[in-house]
Amino acid sequence: MDRPFNTRKFKPEDLNQVIYINQICLPENYSTHFFIELYNNFPETFIVAEEEEKVVGYIMCRIESGFSGLGLIKRGHVVSIAVLPGYRRKGIGGALLKEALHAMAAHYNVKECYLEVRVSNVPAINLYRKIGFRIDRVIRGYYANGENAYLMSIKLD
Repeated sequence: MDRPFNTRKFKPEDLNQVIYINQICLPENYSTHFFIELYNNFPETFIVAEEEEKVVGYIMCRIESGFSGLGLIKRGHVVSIAVLPGYRRKGIGGALLKEALHAMAAHYNVKECYLEVRVSNVPAINLYRKIGFRIDRVIRGYYANGENAYLMSIKLD
């Protein structure tokens, strides 16, 4: 099935569009330096979605070391994912997430990935569950407005 969008790795010239999407979609806004730092350190997992040459969504991740039942492992962390409101429900968020998870495993040898999501963000929670994430626990007062977050994770092959 042809999809009306494509995904590709972020390029520095996408920065203004990504910052715009972040500001429109999310209350958590990051400095220009933060976006560039993630791109410089983890370019394979900073991915954008385009429709008709316009960036309409992005995902950015980082790779961390952490302990699990397996000992010290590399863990992926989805720092931010967003799709402009007019482009939602087309599979863009899922495509971005799947591509980033694949890149984590293929390029950084990541064994699991986690993210935080507002407990009120039911569409995102449903998307993450559909892809295979599970809710591990609630993080009380995680967001600036005091809202709780779910910590969700997925094991990678």
